[in-house]
Amino acid sequence: MLTHHNKVLMVLTNPQLENSYNKVITTIKSCKTKTQLKGASEMVKNFKFLYRKVGYPKILSYNLNKTLNKQYTICQS
Repeated sequence: MLTHHNKVLMVLTNPQLENSYNKVITTIKSCKTKTQLKGASEMVKNFKFLYRKVGYPKILSYNLNKTLNKQYTICQS
């Protein structure tokens, strides 16, 4: 299945991985406060911990961090 996030086209062969990734991205983008972002940051840590064992493309980790940092910037302004 092909998805498009941050102008990067990738193939995610594991539907559960794709679903979890999309949920974390959606959660990050919905955050309006720093407290909410702290919770989203924990979700990112949990995602990386859980999927490290099965392996996942490193671009996902990069995109999660980039999206989280971007949302922090938005919430500070």
